[in-house]
Amino acid sequence: MSKQIKKKESKTNIQSILEQVKVRDFWGSRRKFFILSSFLIVAVLLCCFIRGVNVSIEFKGGTLATYSYSGNIDESKIASIASDYLGTIANVQLGETFTGEKQTTFTVSFNMEDSFSAEKQDELLLEFQKEYPGAYIESLETNDVAAKSGKTFLLKCTVAAVFASIVLILYISWRFKRISGWSAGIFAVCALLHDLCIVFGTFVVCGFEIDSNFMAVILTILGYSVNDTIVIYDRIRENEALLPAGTKLTELVNISLSQTMRRTVRTSITTITAMLIVSVLATVNNVDSILRFSIPMTVGMISGCYSSLCLAPMLWTAWKTREKDPNKKTKAAAENA
Repeated sequence: MSKQIKKKESKTNIQSILEQVKVRDFWGSRRKFFILSSFLIVAVLLCCFIRGVNVSIEFKGGTLATYSYSGNIDESKIASIASDYLGTIANVQLGETFTGEKQTTFTVSFNMEDSFSAEKQDELLLEFQKEYPGAYIESLETNDVAAKSGKTFLLKCTVAAVFASIVLILYISWRFKRISGWSAGIFAVCALLHDLCIVFGTFVVCGFEIDSNFMAVILTILGYSVNDTIVIYDRIRENEALLPAGTKLTELVNISLSQTMRRTVRTSITTITAMLIVSVLATVNNVDSILRFSIPMTVGMISGCYSSLCLAPMLWTAWKTREKDPNKKTKAAAENA
């Protein structure tokens, strides 16, 4: 009698679950997901070779020249003038300073082989004044930046990210040991590396500098992405106890992903919408410094949502199904022979 009751309960559980959500075949589309992710990673690598990586002077060293002005100026125009004169890539950031009174400023950052002599400083200032004669542009200060401090910062961020990945694998291994947590943790980190690669590619394609903004975006995206992945793993673990013992792993994963998809997408859309609004306002007001954060954040959020739903669970499921039948390849090879 007890076995019959358990069977009836399990049937009731699976029927109630299937009635609550439309089950989508994520597993059936796994090859499309893998091909898409592989294509994106290869595209990022090609862009790095073709366009090059624009590394900030925080990490490679260089010169910072700060100027005061009044009225309105165009960041991209100032950067173009400086790049043409200096013969190297120059980046411009608007700001403010307080030296007795409030002043609007812009800072030109660049790296060049020759020293930025006083004569070159005066000539560059004249170029700016010719372009904006009514802006009263004046030179405030020029500083050389050593690469050592930036490299130390980058090293610390890298160590922190590696340490966090190890802790994440250990936590997921313990938290989801019922569904073989160690492999779930490893593939969660693989999904995070995928998101990191996509965000890096966004910086390269858009020509943004790899600077402290890059590290801020990376750490933020990793937090969002791993949270979504853990929610999905948690649903898989819960459904494993609710569904009948004979339920296939692929079916279990499809049901769990279908249940969590709406929550994951809605959460991501909220942040993505906020970032898009910020990007539009920054574009209208020509504030490139904000765009260097909001655009990669938007792309990273989309990538994080995608990897949490379509990459980490699919990689984990592919590994588990292979793990259950380790002699599958051997049998197939013997049959072909």
